[in-house]
This record gives sequence, structure tokens and C-alpha cells, in this order.
Amino acid sequence: MAELVIVGGKDIQGSMQDIFKFARTSPVPRQKRSIVVSPILIPENQRQPFPRDVGKVVDSDRPEGSKFRLTGKGVDQEPKGIFRINENTGSVSVTRTLDREAIATYQLFVETTDVNGRTLEGPVPLEVIVIDQNDNRPSFREGPYVGHVMEGSPTGTTVMRMTAFDADDPATDNALLRYNIRQQTPDKPSPNMFYIDPEKGDIVTVVSPALLDRETMENPKYELIIEAQDMVGQLYGLLGTATATILIDDKNDHSPEFTKKEFQATVEEGAVGVIVNLTVEDKDDPTTGAWRAAYTIINGNPGQSFEIHTNPQNNEGMLSVVKPLDYEISAFHTLLIKVENEDPLVPDVSYGPSSTTTVHITVLDVNEGPVFYPDPMMVTRQENISMGSVLLTVNATDPDSLQHQTIRYSVYKDPAGWLDINPINGTVDTTAVLDRESPFVHNSVYTALFLAIDSGDPPATGTGTLLITLEDVNDNAPFIYPTAAEVCDDAKNLSVVILGASDKDLHPNTDPFKFEIYKQAVPDKVWKVSKINNTHALVSLLQNLNKANYQLPIMVTDSGKPPMTNVTDLRVQVCSCKNSKVDCNAAGALHFSLTSVLLISLFSLACL
Repeated sequence: MAELVIVGGKDIQGSMQDIFKFARTSPVPRQKRSIVVSPILIPENQRQPFPRDVGKVVDSDRPEGSKFRLTGKGVDQEPKGIFRINENTGSVSVTRTLDREAIATYQLFVETTDVNGRTLEGPVPLEVIVIDQNDNRPSFREGPYVGHVMEGSPTGTTVMRMTAFDADDPATDNALLRYNIRQQTPDKPSPNMFYIDPEKGDIVTVVSPALLDRETMENPKYELIIEAQDMVGQLYGLLGTATATILIDDKNDHSPEFTKKEFQATVEEGAVGVIVNLTVEDKDDPTTGAWRAAYTIINGNPGQSFEIHTNPQNNEGMLSVVKPLDYEISAFHTLLIKVENEDPLVPDVSYGPSSTTTVHITVLDVNEGPVFYPDPMMVTRQENISMGSVLLTVNATDPDSLQHQTIRYSVYKDPAGWLDINPINGTVDTTAVLDRESPFVHNSVYTALFLAIDSGDPPATGTGTLLITLEDVNDNAPFIYPTAAEVCDDAKNLSVVILGASDKDLHPNTDPFKFEIYKQAVPDKVWKVSKINNTHALVSLLQNLNKANYQLPIMVTDSGKPPMTNVTDLRVQVCSCKNSKVDCNAAGALHFSLTSVLLISLFSLACL
């Protein structure tokens, strides 16, 4: 119980009559009343019955009819209804069990009011303090707890820290914790591999570095059950537990060693790929760079024909041929190979003789196909050379010089069927006229393939390519386009058609072209041909003609030496053109308008 006293005005000495008389006659105003309070202390976790009186407010000079009023969080503010006050007696009571871990203190206010609820005195703060009880176990909140320590670490090496939390009052023994290792698994090589600081929770090693050897342990992982006990670790304190996992990390204190001093391998000449897997042993952790191997060829590989890589699955060294070997050059190879770890060794460990090995490689002879030299073979000839002309003699050699084999030649691919080859000496000659304008010739180059076959069992074959560059000869006459035209019988514009010429040959055997009327057959008083440029000319009339079909022989000549000439009949229809209608029926079967022909001709000219 606590008593709260509200003290009145200044004390007045004398009899009751004098006091009342003084109160009626004294001109001195009455002093303002003050409220003196003391905190109320309540233990948490109290049991029934409720409500339970916890304190009392006393006002020795309270006016008659005045009442006490209590306010604040826990009364008229959330959480409401925990505390209340008897408005007449001033007795303060609690209505339910309190939890210090939820709310440790309540700040309330006491005042006196008149019958109308108006405040006479106060409000005066009233603090309610909840007294802690040891009702919370220590708990480890930051798990999982995993620590690492390097093997061979000195005694006293700190591994990790374990700290627990207690929700009780930290200013009391209820939350003062002490730590202890209850159990260690496994218990080898010592049941007490680690120690925990009872106050700080630091876990340290307590065994010698020799016992902290990962390679000699049954399991390099330890699990410790850690206890945290409040009440300074007294027997009546509450307990909380957690598991700490400690991993013994590997350091590179074992060098890799080859399982053999010498390895043997065979490979066919000309082949590439893995020829042998070199095996090593390493006692370190397979998940670390202290175990992973790195191989190096330190001797016997001047031509860089070999490479070695680590198989990440089993740590073996995969020795490969990356450049084909030649039996005729060397039938045997000897390599010296060393192995190291990705991580450096610890200072007191070094690589020994077992970290190097010798690999003996035997190259097997294979019947190799003959090789053409040069490849491709290239010649330049004029087109239209006579059939049976010799182009060249091919040369193929057999890499298997020790086998003394003979070579025969044959045509493999000859798209136009122009070539033949002597099977014994390799002479290539023509069996037809070479034509640069043939569809089998691309960019003036004709391509053929030949085979060279040795006499081995089974025989081996080599392929050679022949590129024939054909020089142009003026062997194609030019031709004109278009070969038909229309014109109106009453046309004011006597232009008939624009002619173009083309030639399959190359310059200078093409343009400039010469256009003219083949005068032996046509009178020159009606038609006229005028040059526009090197490739086009204009055909026009000198007078209007009657409706009919006319055949105009046009002769076009290229600029070759000697030149080539072509005569082509240009069919001209003279049509009736009235009321914007063109009628060529009486002139013949063709139905082209003059306008269309001129437009087509001009478009062709513009595209050149």
C-alpha cells in the first residue's frame, strides 16, 4: 500500500473559533493547494483476485463533496481499464495481471474535482512501476550459428561469439546470463575441443594445433549445444539452448602427388584430342583450391602440340594433342609434367618429386592422303583455246615417305566437262573449248577438283583445287532491244523507238556500239538512226507512213578487235491514232503503242 497525501494551505495556530474567525476576516488570500505523490510498485504476474488495492490518495484538506479522478494510459487511454480510483476514498486498484515485458511503467495523473467535474487540485503525476519477475528464458535469436577455424590454429583461437537475449529487466539478475557448452559432437579427438567464455559467449579452441588437423579427423564439422542461463548461472535460473556448428577449414598443407612416376599414351598421327588422363592424390579438402590441381608441361613440347587441362570433376589432368602429330617426323614424344595446387602451399610444406611425372607418347603410323602443292593451283588462259591444250601438270606428294607408295590422279569435279588428267603424271588438258561466258564460270574463274590416290591398303585420297582464270575473247556479237515498236500514221513526233545494245563479252570487246540501218535491204529516205550514247540510239522516221507492218534491219557492231556485228529486224507497226485510240489491227497482230515503247526505252536508258 502507498498513501498519497494532498497538503492544504499554511498551518494556522489557535482554537477552532479563532481559526474560522481568521478565515473570515484575514485579508491575506488563501495559498494554492499542492499535491505530493509517491510511485506505486506492483509485481508483474500477480494472480486473482482482482481488482486489488495497490495504493491510496489522501487529501487532508479536501472540500466536502469533492471527488478523486485518475487519468492516463491504463485508465482512460489504451490500454484502458487497468487502473481505477475510488472517487470518494482515493483508493487506487489494479484490475488485471501486469506484464513488465509488455509495459514496464505507467504514467498516471491524479486530481480532485468538484461536483460539476471541474478540477480543484492537480493534475499530479503518479508513476506506477511494474516489478520484474524472472519469467523469460534466454533465447538465441541470431541463428543459425556457424563458425570457421583454420586447421592447425594455435590454442586460444577465437572461433565465433554466441549471445542470447533475455526479455527480463536487464538491471536485475533475471537477465544476467552465463554461457556453457553442454555437449560436443563428435567427441574425437578430444571431448573438449572448445571452450566458451561464460560471460561474453566467445568460443575458442583449447586443444593443441596438432589435434586440430582436418585430415586426421573423422568429421571436420563439430556441433556444440550451447546453454545460456539467467540468474548469473545459478541452478534456479532459466535455461535457453542453441546449436553452434564449427567447421574446420582446410589449409594447403598437403601437396598433390602423381599416382605413377610414368604414364604411357598412344595416338594416331593426324589425330587430336585427349590421349591420357593423369591421376593425382591430395589429402586436402576437395572443395577448395588447396585440393584443385593445376598441371603444366615443363619439357618436351617445343611445337606446342600438346596441352593439359584439369578435369573439374575428378581433378585428373587431361593431356591432349592440339596439333596433329606426324609419324614421319617423330614417332615418339616424351613430356615432363608437374602438378601444383590453385592455392599456395603453407610455408612449411613444399612440392616434392612426386609432384612431377613423365609421359611417354607413341605415334602410330596412318596411311595419309597425298597432298597437292600448291593448293589451290591457279592458271590463266584465253577462252576458246583449242581442244587438247595442256593447262598444267599437277603435283601431289605422299606424306608417308617411308612407305614408298605410288600416286594416281583422276578428275573429281569438272562441272562443264572441259578437262582431263593423265592418271600417271598429272598433266591436265582440255577436252572442249573453254567459254568464259558459260554459266559454270563465275567472275571469269572456272573451278575444278582433282584427286590424288595412293597405293596404300586401304588407299588414301587427297583433293586439290584448280582455278582457271579465263581471259575474254571477242566471241559474242552484240544484240539490240527492243525488237518491236509502234508509231502513229499521223504522228507529229516522228521518233519511233530508243534502241539499246548489250554484249556478253567484257570491255574493250563491248561498247561503244555502232548502230546503223542495214542499207542493202531498206531505202535510206524513210528511216534514220541517231546515236544517243555508247550503248543507245534513236530510230526515227523522215516522213509519215501508211498503216502497215515494216521490217527494219538494224546492224549493231561492238568495239572488239576484230569487231563483231549482228543484224536484227526491228518490227515497226504504223497504227491509226484517232480520238486518243490506237488501232493497229490493219497493220498486223502486234498491239504496242508508240508511247509505251518510248517509255520502256527511256527507262532502260536511265538504268544504264
